[in-house]
Amino acid sequence: MSKTPRRGFNSRHLHQDNLKLKFKPLRISRKQVKVQTIQYWINEQIRAPEVRVIDENGQNLGVMDTPVAVQLARERELDLVEVFPKAEPPIAKILDYGKFLYQKDKEARKQKAKAKKVEIKGIRLSLRISSHDRDFRLNQAKEFLESGDKVKVEIILRGRERQYANAAREVANQFINALNNLVSTKIEQPLSFQGGRLSVTVGKK
Repeated sequence: MSKTPRRGFNSRHLHQDNLKLKFKPLRISRKQVKVQTIQYWINEQIRAPEVRVIDENGQNLGVMDTPVAVQLARERELDLVEVFPKAEPPIAKILDYGKFLYQKDKEARKQKAKAKKVEIKGIRLSLRISSHDRDFRLNQAKEFLESGDKVKVEIILRGRERQYANAAREVANQFINALNNLVSTKIEQPLSFQGGRLSVTVGKK
């Protein structure tokens, strides 16, 4: 009984076959920048025996005993806030503590909004990906990198496809080289192959 000859893998099929795959960016991880909060001592909480006092108009009133400075702030219906505790002596300002906290909170929120959340976006390829799908993924990867994210390129080999690991590496390398022509990249995690999954992670230089 004759056996049907096995059809081997042909690298020409890499761009000839039009394999339609649904593309969905994968959110792999997120790293969020934390904004440090500062605690301020006010009025009787200030432990230093004397402070350098700056009034509500920004005028330097010189060094005073802390109780005297607190009394001066209260006479003006304001608070004495220690703003630079490590100075010698510590620097304290006479101000409206509620408004001061509101302004600091506003600044912290603004800083947090500007802080970039770094994500790793997933781009999945296949051995027989079409040139159209490849170009689509290249543009997606380019957008991810330009927005400050990293890109993880993956190829999953199932069953008999695992014998074509070298061809998969070629596809991945060609994709990274083409991407590098669109935007300058650097390798964050080198090409690896584990359990039928080939992956490489890149970031923008």
